[in-house]
Amino acid sequence: MRQIPLAIGVEAARTLDNFVAGANALAIAHLRALSPQAAPVYLWGPSGAGKTHLLRSLVERGEAQGTHSGWFSAADAAPWPFDEGWALVAIDDCDALDVGQQHAAFALFVEATTRGIPVAAAGRVPPVDLAVREDLRTRLGWGHVFAIAPLGEPEVRATLRREADRRGIFLSDEVMDYLLTRFARDLKYLMTQLDRLDEFSLATKRTITVPLLKQMLFEEER
Repeated sequence: MRQIPLAIGVEAARTLDNFVAGANALAIAHLRALSPQAAPVYLWGPSGAGKTHLLRSLVERGEAQGTHSGWFSAADAAPWPFDEGWALVAIDDCDALDVGQQHAAFALFVEATTRGIPVAAAGRVPPVDLAVREDLRTRLGWGHVFAIAPLGEPEVRATLRREADRRGIFLSDEVMDYLLTRFARDLKYLMTQLDRLDEFSLATKRTITVPLLKQMLFEEER
């Protein structure tokens, strides 16, 4: 009988300090300096580049300082409420907003900027290429726009290693090589695989090895 592991792991807080900057140092410096009444900022790049991490970093930094933020994405059905007490409005997955969400995002943007509340948004493409209503596309593009570049392989390895160490997992070079050979350097997806591998190791009461990883993947594909 396979053991069912308890969900006792604690997700690491998303901060600007634990984001591996790589080629994104300029964007990180800008986000560190983001202040009340700052111009809007828009981050774009492929899935797994870390855009959501960066937006969440801003929200969690504010929470730690005693302020609250509005968080919205394509996963949130419209209409979207607005609170004039927010210190930040964050909108993720701008490229996937439906018509109702685009209307809600535009209304939020107008309310926030009118009241001097910073807006931070993200999507997979630059504002000019967003398939959204023109007034929203224009507003997303008139502030600071940063392309978030995916990490190179050495940086991905370092990030996975750091997360494994945080969890108390021994991740051998062989396991790391197999992960990076089989999967693209999509850090979000690789972190999901690490979650599954950790759970599978606990459930089977076996150490993490390449054969264990292969078994996990085989069982998932059946």
